[in-house]
Amino acid sequence: MEGSSAESALSVSADSIRITDLTQDGDVLTFAITSQKLNSSAGVCVFRAYEDFEWLQQSLFSQENVPGLQGIIFPPLPPKALPLQSNMQTKALKQLGFLALGQDWQGYCKALEFYLQQVATHPTLCKCKALDSFLINSESPGKQRGRKGIFNRLSQAVEEMRKESHKDVDNFFQNERNKNTNIAALSKVATEKLIDVVMTEQKLALACGHFSTSLHLCVNQDDAAAVAFSKVCLKLSDIIEAVKQNFEKVASNNLTTLGLGLDLESRYQEAEKEMLFRRTCKLIELETVKKSTEKAKANKREVMEEFQKAVEKEFSLISSVAKEEIERFHSSRVNVLKNVLIGWCEQQLNTAKECAELYSQHLEACRNMYSE
Repeated sequence: MEGSSAESALSVSADSIRITDLTQDGDVLTFAITSQKLNSSAGVCVFRAYEDFEWLQQSLFSQENVPGLQGIIFPPLPPKALPLQSNMQTKALKQLGFLALGQDWQGYCKALEFYLQQVATHPTLCKCKALDSFLINSESPGKQRGRKGIFNRLSQAVEEMRKESHKDVDNFFQNERNKNTNIAALSKVATEKLIDVVMTEQKLALACGHFSTSLHLCVNQDDAAAVAFSKVCLKLSDIIEAVKQNFEKVASNNLTTLGLGLDLESRYQEAEKEMLFRRTCKLIELETVKKSTEKAKANKREVMEEFQKAVEKEFSLISSVAKEEIERFHSSRVNVLKNVLIGWCEQQLNTAKECAELYSQHLEACRNMYSE
């Protein structure tokens, strides 16, 4: 992270940016974003809706006079959250993945928080005035209509999909495109498999809860045998409740560590893919200009040559920025995944220790019950 260079362009500390609260009014989610002023103990708190985040992203895309902007891998903004309704679960899972499985939108808030931190620590994007305005101005910027960005998402550029398979003139970028395609596919599969695991753990926790509750229906005080059986049922209910709590904790750990990490990995791979696609489009534009220059008549050749030089300069700058971005992206990606895996292992190990201790207590209680 380039924290020091980023902070010099902001009036708040990039590392202090947090989403501390969330309120829901119907389908509208409002996020409380806090940060700390640079060289000061003063804090800042603003309230933003998702449309404000979209305004910020659009502002980053629409910057003018930023050399090589098309070569930047823009931090990916999570999709808009859907209302928490059971009949929307399938659609929400398809759109949000892991971010739809957490409780109280904690995972979603964490993803938006990380998005802001990534923008604020980016050596170029942190200089965008819209970012500082987003973080410190009390008035919602989303009311201002953003201009059309210079980029379109891949899903909105169907007519240009054929350009994706265009062979690159630079082996570095061709290899990067191939790696991106493979890693993106693997990330998607890993994410889908872990979602299946988490959903199964949540279903098992729910089933254990029903089973634990139903055991209380067996309690009977009519005679000594019934009393003894009731004790067994109540103790078994406690044990099943402990199993339920373990499933819930394990599922929560999967969501808040590895789940969020895989979600971020998938969205960042898509962001890199879009950057590589933009560069490929510029490459095709350059090749087309070169062909037009070669075919130009003498009276137009000089103008076409000047235009070709301008496109070549732009393409060269985009490629230069893109190489720096790719290097930065891979370094950041490795660190994030490493921290995610470490956190995942630590949380699951702590949960396993707590569960083992609880099971030992229940086992000892069962032994004492039968020795009475």
